[in-house]
Amino acid sequence: MELGRPERLLVIDAPEPLAELVRRARPPDLVTREITGEAIRAVKETFDAILVWREDRAGSRAVFDGAVKRLEPAGVVWAVTAMRKVRGPTTPAVHRLELSDLVKGLGKAGLVRDREVRVSAWHVAFRFARGKT
Repeated sequence: MELGRPERLLVIDAPEPLAELVRRARPPDLVTREITGEAIRAVKETFDAILVWREDRAGSRAVFDGAVKRLEPAGVVWAVTAMRKVRGPTTPAVHRLELSDLVKGLGKAGLVRDREVRVSAWHVAFRFARGKT
């Protein structure tokens, strides 16, 4: 996901094993901030990249809207969500956040999906960046 490169990275709701991998992958001189989705309103600075781990649709709109407000114009959002047809995640499939939800919500902010990466046996990350104008 190239999370070692951005100068300023915001990580939202990532489970500890992923947060630890991100911390180890980034040089100590780069800014890495970890928060919960409920704390997004307290964040005042902007970031070059934002990683949001979100399985459940409930509350996801507020988290993603808050993340987009804190994104630099040339920044990217990585959205990690549970895949629909797997049984490992704790969120039931009927309540899971799906790619179509992300495309619709982030598209309103001018963000377009440009790649995806498998994160685990149950999760996939979608990258969204500003669309070409």
